[in-house]
Amino acid sequence: MSTSALRRAAEGLHWYLRELTGESDYDRYVAHVRGTHPHAPVLTRREFERMRTDRQEKDPREGFRCC
Repeated sequence: MSTSALRRAAEGLHWYLRELTGESDYDRYVAHVRGTHPHAPVLTRREFERMRTDRQEKDPREGFRCC
């Protein structure tokens, strides 16, 4: 297997894991706020995760799992 093929495989795995764990959600949020509301403040990652957790706990359909 060539170096470029290994690199592509590693990049694909990295992308997949970020999507699976929700790590890329914050990046999408920042891009959205900066693109559609350029003068609005952007939440820090900590604030974003707190907001997301609160929303999930409030509405179980949002994907919150306690166990």
